Amino acid sequence: MFGELDCVARNVSAGGIFVEMSEPLPLGAHVRVSFLSADNSAEIVALGEVKNHYFMNFSKEGLTHSVSGMAVRFSGFENESQQILADCLDRFRVLN
Repeated sequence: MFGELDCVARNVSAGGIFVEMSEPLPLGAHVRVSFLSADNSAEIVALGEVKNHYFMNFSKEGLTHSVSGMAVRFSGFENESQQILADCLDRFRVLN
């Protein structure tokens, strides 16, 4: 058990999420990920497994930066979270 950690959610999809954090959890760790919908109207709670670790270096405005994190594959959802996430993703698919 690792407790509760504050992280940055990136690249959310119906199948998983990239979680930016300085020290990713071990591969294979089972996690419960909780985050707000894009409009902050509902909490989405997903269960999943850590599948990959990522360590990226990049340059921005002449400075070198790095980001680390983990990819979590969703294995299930609590309450209506799967439908809430699907509705959010559908809204983002509409291009103007």
